[in-house]
Amino acid sequence: MLRIWRFCISSSLPQSLQFPSMASAEERVNYLELDDRRLLAQCDVHIYKSSGPGGQHRNKVSSAVRLKHQPTGIGAHGDDSRSQHENKALALKRLRMNIACQLRRTLDLEKHQWPEVVRGCVFAPRGGPGEGGHRLQVGRRDHRFWPVAAFLLDLLEACQGRLSQAAANLGITTSNLASVFQDDHHLLTAANAIRKRHGEGPIR
Repeated sequence: MLRIWRFCISSSLPQSLQFPSMASAEERVNYLELDDRRLLAQCDVHIYKSSGPGGQHRNKVSSAVRLKHQPTGIGAHGDDSRSQHENKALALKRLRMNIACQLRRTLDLEKHQWPEVVRGCVFAPRGGPGEGGHRLQVGRRDHRFWPVAAFLLDLLEACQGRLSQAAANLGITTSNLASVFQDDHHLLTAANAIRKRHGEGPIR
């Protein structure tokens, strides 16, 4: 049985509120693997005039974009640019981030297998096994970042927030795993929310 948790994290400032939500793990992975065109096709799109700072020209045209992902109800917006096209692309990036951070699945640590996208980001040391353990490496600009991040959060939840146990499960060091979480402050907030719920201190 899969147990999914939604972490409500805004596109600008993460929040710690949590609400239960149900979806299949396969759906969550598929959402993150869709290209922009197909992911956008699953969304309600609202075009509006942005408000707030930005000068007298910001509100003259309707260029801000708000997306609501129909299958999950997760939303994201983009209003940083005067270009509707750029705002739509930004909203899609934020939507991928929110799906990864908000939807959780239950992992069985004895039976689960690493997703292919994760295996592709774990590298053996150049000098061979004698040079140390494996290393997880995926940059924020890599299209695999959020699918990998989603799995890492699932794994951390399965390990009851224990970073060392999650790292050992991957065959990497605790510092390596911590550095991946620290690469993005939304991801770090989601990881620390899991740790806090299990009585663990924050990753710093």
